[in-house]
Formats: sequence, structure tokens, C-alpha cells
Amino acid sequence: MPDLLAPGLDVLFVGINPGLWSAATGWHFARPGNRFWPALHRGGFTPRLLHPSEQDELPALGLGITNMVARASARADELSAEELVTGAELLTGKVRRYRPRWVAVVGVTAYRIGFARPRAGFGPQPDRLGPARLWVLPNPSGLNAHFTAESLGAAFGELRAAAGAAR
Repeated sequence: MPDLLAPGLDVLFVGINPGLWSAATGWHFARPGNRFWPALHRGGFTPRLLHPSEQDELPALGLGITNMVARASARADELSAEELVTGAELLTGKVRRYRPRWVAVVGVTAYRIGFARPRAGFGPQPDRLGPARLWVLPNPSGLNAHFTAESLGAAFGELRAAAGAAR
């Protein structure tokens, strides 16, 4: 799954790992039930709702996407803690190289395990990742029924407001 990275992005979104649908298409957050793209739009990051096939438009908006773990799976809970810790280390290297202003991990459990922050919650984090500020967003997977499309959009909007990344 190719990263969408460029130097100096406003926000680098970090998925947990590609789902099988995303791995098959080569598009991040591609499964039809995934709410990442609607939340990105509702949160004010994009001027219109983008289809996953339009992901290459994100860097021009100051946005990028990568994953903590490269291995595709049907569900994020199929990943081991070791994979998440290794993924967090690799992510740290990418952030030091590309220097985004903000890193937004979409999945609190993956963040807690990968970065050894068992009490972390949603929103801004006190730590930095290299030069970047950190934010944790809810997982937009359709399997995460705890969050509605509206509450996901609001969570993304809080990050947008903090990052000043509206375009």
C-alpha cells in the first residue's frame, strides 16, 4: 500500500493497517463502509467529498496518509502488539523525514499499544512525534459502531481547527 507523503504536510493521517479492500484497490480507507472520507470532508479538510480513488489530491491540500502496519488484514484486531510497536517505530522515522506539522492516528487502541500510552484518549496528545504534534482520532471503520458519521466529522473538525489546516 503506497504512502501518500510529501515534505511539510499540515496533517499526516495514520491508519492502523490496510483492510483487504484497500490492499486490493491500492486506495486508503477504500472499503465502502469506511467513514474516513466523509469524516475528512465533514471535518472541513476537503472542499468536497472525495472518493478513495481521488486520494492523490490530498497532498495538494496539505494532507497525507500512511499506516502504522503495512500488512493487510480483514480486521485491525488481527495485528499483534509487536507489529504495532514496530509500526510506531517506522512511523517515527517517516515523521522525522517528512516533518508534517500534525500526525493524526486514527485508532486509539493502536496508538495506546504502538506508543506504550495505555491511558491515552482521543484528541491532542501531550507528546510529540519528532517535530510533529500528535492527535488521536476514532477509527473510522464501519466496524466501529461507537461513533456516528456526525461524531466522526466533529472529531475531525476539532483537529482541523487545532491544526489550522482548512483549505
